[in-house]
Amino acid sequence: MKIRYFAWLRERTGTSEETIELPEGVKTTGDLMSWLAARDEGYAFAFEQPETIRIAVNQEHVEEDHVLSGTEEVAFFPPMTGG
Repeated sequence: MKIRYFAWLRERTGTSEETIELPEGVKTTGDLMSWLAARDEGYAFAFEQPETIRIAVNQEHVEEDHVLSGTEEVAFFPPMTGG
């Protein structure tokens, strides 16, 4: 599964994207954020306020309870402003 990070999430994790094997027990995008946050200090800092992070799965916006099934790409990004 490809994971992409944008803006300050990219800065805090130290990477713009990575490919991972979905760990056993990680079923939703919320589970994935929790798992990522436990990896190291940079990821913990990036995901310290998960309610502010926006998520896209295969380029469609989803919520934290979205079930990861056959997912090719998950992207995390901060709230966006503008018109």
